[in-house]
Amino acid sequence: MVPSLRQLKYLVSVAEHRHFSKAAEACFVTQSTLSTAIRELEQQLGVVIFERNRKSVLITPVGEKLLDQARAILGEVEDFVSLARAEKGSLSGEIRLGVIPTIGPFLLPRMLGELRQVYGKLRLYLKEEISSRLAVMLKQGKLDVLVLAFPYPLRDMETVTLFEDEFLLCMPSGHALEKQQSVRQKQLRGESLLLLEEGHCLRDHALEACELQSAETNLVYQGTSLHTLVQMVAGGLGLTLLPAMAVAGDVLGDTGLPLRRFSSEKVSRRIGMAWRKSDPRRDEYRILAEFITERCSPSTASDSARK
Repeated sequence: MVPSLRQLKYLVSVAEHRHFSKAAEACFVTQSTLSTAIRELEQQLGVVIFERNRKSVLITPVGEKLLDQARAILGEVEDFVSLARAEKGSLSGEIRLGVIPTIGPFLLPRMLGELRQVYGKLRLYLKEEISSRLAVMLKQGKLDVLVLAFPYPLRDMETVTLFEDEFLLCMPSGHALEKQQSVRQKQLRGESLLLLEEGHCLRDHALEACELQSAETNLVYQGTSLHTLVQMVAGGLGLTLLPAMAVAGDVLGDTGLPLRRFSSEKVSRRIGMAWRKSDPRRDEYRILAEFITERCSPSTASDSARK
């Protein structure tokens, strides 16, 4: 007997939640329904997918292989549905867009109004999450396209760069570096650098852009958002790196914190889009990418890197 799509969805849900009750809730079914479906799937395949005990649910090695394939199959099914949507015309119908937290609040408000005016038949559904979770959702077909920061590993996905987003150094008023018109990456060595907590790719991109190793600075992983980092800097706890996109989006508020550019032109991150190579609507996503590039590229932030 061939496994059903329903069973594959349940498999993925249990693997993600590591809990049968939570997985059932996410799938809008009873726990007994989900457990029965998983047990039948294991019997059909003749393997044990999940190791169960009273405290946790673990996925077996063969289960990991089946999980990866299940996600790919579910993604292919979504591509099958997208093929029908693609016949409705350019940028119309439903598109599920995933975006990371260090981009969404600053990019989306600038584009949604005009996007709605230009493409009135488009229904855009948004999901904000960290890159690793968005990548999984894209692979299994829960999302159609992502907007995130590169570099980021996305196997079997088509990607396109939208624009470069410059990093600016934000410091407390009166800091020694405030006297300089621009700063060099090596001047951050030994400083207390405030960055986002683990899981946010902005931390790695900022360190890479500044050519820094973790051991060269006093890294403080306390921030849960860029707004939090700004308030920590305002409290005199250290320096941080802010994307020009966020500065243009008024992440500083009324703090009056000084900003400085880096003397190197390479201190930036790449903002881009990604979608499944197999998705028949990829031409529509390219149109969306062009729309974002033309209207939403951040300014050079020359006014924001104030003295």
